[in-house]
Amino acid sequence: MIRILFVCHGNICRSTMAEFIMKDIVHKQHLDEFFHIESSATHTDEIWNGQGSPVYPPAKAKLREYGIGTPDNELGVSTKRARLTSRTDYEKFDFIIGMDSANIRDLNRLFSGDPENKVYKMLEFADRSGDVADPWYTGNFDDTWRDCSEGCHGLFRAILMDPKYASQMGDAEDMDDPFDDYGDDRGLVHDDFPRG
Repeated sequence: MIRILFVCHGNICRSTMAEFIMKDIVHKQHLDEFFHIESSATHTDEIWNGQGSPVYPPAKAKLREYGIGTPDNELGVSTKRARLTSRTDYEKFDFIIGMDSANIRDLNRLFSGDPENKVYKMLEFADRSGDVADPWYTGNFDDTWRDCSEGCHGLFRAILMDPKYASQMGDAEDMDDPFDDYGDDRGLVHDDFPRG
């Protein structure tokens, strides 16, 4: 299983949007069983008495605008609550994706570095530098959607092109072939997965 953790400051806007965009991509490619996707915060701003805040309403509205978090494609949006990143997450996840430079600094501090090269900045996968636009300050959820969507699609493409992960998805030994129901075209050859 390929384990991905998206991280931002409070875990109610950017990292949650990335989590559910990635879940939507994976779901539409019928690869859910090969992925475990979560998101978390670097700070406790949105966690009160042990209870995390839900997805920020404008972020939830932007997801719904693109068909994510709707009754026929819920993906867990309604039950998502902010949670704090823990030191043990480093061992649990293959990819830990920070939304901005401050997140990366916080993650490296929490994990005492990145010895296994698991920590990435989101826009690395969009082939550009910079930070994912933070709508908490800008109010612009369109820019945040674009950044998260481009980053998630780039990450998904990178995983498909990595022989290690491609073989896991194509040759899972202890389960039925998950692609049998989809004919010979396994959806991994063409760059045709849904785009935001």
